[in-house]
Amino acid sequence: MKTIAIIFALAVMAFAPAAFAAEEWGIDGEKKARFEAKVVDIACELSGNCPANCGGGKRQLGLLRDDGRLLLVAKNFDIFAGGTVDLLGFCGQRIVADGLLIKTAKMPLFALQFSRLAPDGKWRRANKFTTEWSSSNGGKEGSQWFRHDARIKNEIAANGVFGIPGLKPSKE
Repeated sequence: MKTIAIIFALAVMAFAPAAFAAEEWGIDGEKKARFEAKVVDIACELSGNCPANCGGGKRQLGLLRDDGRLLLVAKNFDIFAGGTVDLLGFCGQRIVADGLLIKTAKMPLFALQFSRLAPDGKWRRANKFTTEWSSSNGGKEGSQWFRHDARIKNEIAANGVFGIPGLKPSKE
């Protein structure tokens, strides 16, 4: 009898829809959100400059909701990383996005945590950035990728820590 119950439970889990839910951060204005939207190249939507494949990973991607709102995508699993790596495979397609909608007086932001192809694709966690960064940077550890990225080091060398040439942090 126990074996039948275990087999039944496994079958139910295999065919039941995933119940991913965003993890809250405790940010003012945050709200868990799950919605369908089209993955778009933000610059294309705003300017009409639309290269193939949403810019091939070199441009920021966002979510265009059915009501016409364009949401910028932030990440919570990968510090200082945008959502481009996780969204590029969905360029021009509709997805179901799960995460946190953060509403502020200046601009709404969506922190993507999970996504799937709409209406019922397989859920996947939005955490590809550090793995991709590590593999394209000789297998370096990627959890604090921004401390090891040659592009960032070159930018700091050229323009200073604050992005202003000649301005240096105080020794304090």
